[in-house]
Amino acid sequence: MMSKCFPKIIVLLLLTSFVISCDKKEDLTTIAIKPRPKLVDFGFNLHDFNIINDTIQSGDTFGSIIQKQNLNGHQVYDVVAQVKDTFDVRSIRKGKPYTILRSKDKTNKIQYFIYQPDKVNYYVIDFRDSITAHKKTRPLTFKTRTIAGALNGSLSETLSNEKVDPALASKIAKIYAWSIDFFKLQKGDKFGLTFTERYINDTIYDGVDSLKAAFFEYKGKKIYAFPFSPNDNAKKLEYYDEEGKTLKNFFLKAPLKFINITSRYSKNRFHPVQKRWKAHNGTDYAAPTGTPIMSTAAGVVEQAGYTTGNGNFVKVKHDRTYSTQYLHMSKILVKRGQRVTQGQVIGKVGSTGLATGPHVCYRFWKNGVQVDALKLKLPTSTPMDSKYKQKFMETITPLKKVLDSTAAAKFRN
Repeated sequence: MMSKCFPKIIVLLLLTSFVISCDKKEDLTTIAIKPRPKLVDFGFNLHDFNIINDTIQSGDTFGSIIQKQNLNGHQVYDVVAQVKDTFDVRSIRKGKPYTILRSKDKTNKIQYFIYQPDKVNYYVIDFRDSITAHKKTRPLTFKTRTIAGALNGSLSETLSNEKVDPALASKIAKIYAWSIDFFKLQKGDKFGLTFTERYINDTIYDGVDSLKAAFFEYKGKKIYAFPFSPNDNAKKLEYYDEEGKTLKNFFLKAPLKFINITSRYSKNRFHPVQKRWKAHNGTDYAAPTGTPIMSTAAGVVEQAGYTTGNGNFVKVKHDRTYSTQYLHMSKILVKRGQRVTQGQVIGKVGSTGLATGPHVCYRFWKNGVQVDALKLKLPTSTPMDSKYKQKFMETITPLKKVLDSTAAAKFRN
């Protein structure tokens, strides 16, 4: 019995061995060496080069950097001459990054020099056949985001908590400078924002690009802001509310940004220096010494000088009706007779004259009489032409809908 089965066992083992060996052979043929994925930047596959990444140091010049790549002074001079129309080598600045791509052979010869003056733009100098230079721009994408929330601290702090570039706060303050006194915004006041954000190469966040729509609760009312220009090619946009009324008034709300009011207009105030009761015909805004003081409207400098009480001061005449004055400056930056624009810096905060600390006393005249600027209903700038109203409403309707629905969902939860 054993003798009969033995040949069969041998055959079975041989067949099994053949199958296993075939499987192993098949496995070996299916294993392929995967190529390294491309590491692409500046339009190059960086795996193809030996790479030097560095930043411009104090004392570095284009020549001193390039000479380290086995180029002599004469060759460097030739390179500079050939690329000067595209790349001014004197423009390199300390702290800016550069990249050198070298060949992978034994010569390790420089192929490209890449300089980045900012996150988006870069220069490429090609050293291969004939020296050439090109200015290039990284691809940018723009993504729109809508958020809603309530103030919790300053506007920039609140935006930061919402994972928004806090630099947007200064843009918002500028847009609303004529409509909202940011000193009076309170914790819990609601807002909604639609804005676009920039991304480099679709992945690297590069901040907020523009504000598309907004609202802020102010004194119990929603104040909307929508950018609009009847000319699609216009570079400058004006901001309007939901009814097409301009947000830009004839006067700014204050001569400083985001600073505390320490003393208001009063007919009877105890003077901190003179130690007696007297009228205070202005509004005091406290700020660190050197803070820029802005003219709240366009006009002509009527006075610029010094008195014992006012210290260094500037007075601006805006038209036949209105004038403003700015006291206690550490430095005056304009001259008598000079024309100034709205928002132009005319001086720096100080404590000259009768002042206990750095601040600007802002005074306001209407028809030659000093009045409380915070209580005035000031004139607005030119309203939107009626022929553009329909286009404006068609533009803002979908924006307002998204803004309102986002806010409703946020505060419902």
